[in-house]
Amino acid sequence: MRASLEVADIFRSAGPAYRAAHAGHLSLDQLKVMSAIETCRTAVLGGHVEACDDCGHRRIAYNSCRNRHCPKCQGAAARTWLAAREADLLPVGYFHVVFTLPAEVGEIAFHNKALVYDLLFRAASQTMLTIAADPKHLGAKIGITAVLHTWGSAMTHHPHVHMIVPGGGITPDGQRWIASHPAFLLPVRVLGMLFRRLFLEDLTVLADPRLFRRHLAPARKKRWVVYAKPPFSGPEAVLAYLARYTHRVAISNRRLIAHDEAGVTFRYKDYRRDSAARQQVMTLHPHEFMRRFLLHVLPRGFHRIRHYGLLASSARKESLARARELLAVAPTPEPTIKAEDIEPDPPDHRPPCPCCGGRMSIIEIVARSCQPRGPPGQTAPIREGAP
Repeated sequence: MRASLEVADIFRSAGPAYRAAHAGHLSLDQLKVMSAIETCRTAVLGGHVEACDDCGHRRIAYNSCRNRHCPKCQGAAARTWLAAREADLLPVGYFHVVFTLPAEVGEIAFHNKALVYDLLFRAASQTMLTIAADPKHLGAKIGITAVLHTWGSAMTHHPHVHMIVPGGGITPDGQRWIASHPAFLLPVRVLGMLFRRLFLEDLTVLADPRLFRRHLAPARKKRWVVYAKPPFSGPEAVLAYLARYTHRVAISNRRLIAHDEAGVTFRYKDYRRDSAARQQVMTLHPHEFMRRFLLHVLPRGFHRIRHYGLLASSARKESLARARELLAVAPTPEPTIKAEDIEPDPPDHRPPCPCCGGRMSIIEIVARSCQPRGPPGQTAPIREGAP
């Protein structure tokens, strides 16, 4: 069901003026995201017409843009990704660890996104793998799923990486599974110090060391935030978390309240307040709203979900099989249904008829930038529906 207010509505109404006001200052990637969001599920992208087999009710379903920054297109992508990840879960506790860049580095990241975000992934993952492998801590090789977020709740620039980590790992000789403490994985202060050192060492070799040393002097003295949340209560909780975080964009349509002459009003969380007063409301000029949203457009081809250690793509299958063997759990069962046993037609995922609950069938394909034809003698307009 369509939300009463969408990010697309704001981009359609204020986007042309924003493009004109910032001509020459918007990147090609940002312009493509604006266009994708504005045209998502409209006649510009084409679609199809459905009719109910029982009562004849008709509905137009326009195609999605499938852009990873579009708030409407992430649900299906998340479901597909989660289906693949569900088989990777181990019967152990899972921890949630967050690595955050300080403001001084965030300013550099704003102008060098691909470079700095990649360094963030590299330093954070290397920190986790190094400390976990240290016999003074866990003494094992662990698995990591890391997700990049670049925003705070108010869409400000706030680069950080969320990590989901199984509570244990395999010894270097591959002969034992070492379980972590049920409520504790690795010391966050130790993680923070190594993270700071690794990141700054890599960053300063990429530019004029004197310039960076001056700018980053305050960051060298402050504590870098590594936050470990309480462990998840079970695999189902891990999947629920991943469903919310892996394919999230800067702001969802659900958080929008109003778009009028006062500006764009939306809900956000102020984490400096106590939990009871954390939910706040903010109103921004439409141009400022779009500016903040476009801050978080990732460089073309940049991967915001990455896997390390036991979950690295090159060794995932063998590592997980060995982990299950050491944990004395049954291996992941192979599918028992043969290809010839599968029904030739896939299950129908289209929503039922809103009038009678019947099955909707496609009766017409709509080409891009074309409007569907109305049935003969129809006077009432055809209602739009999302695929």
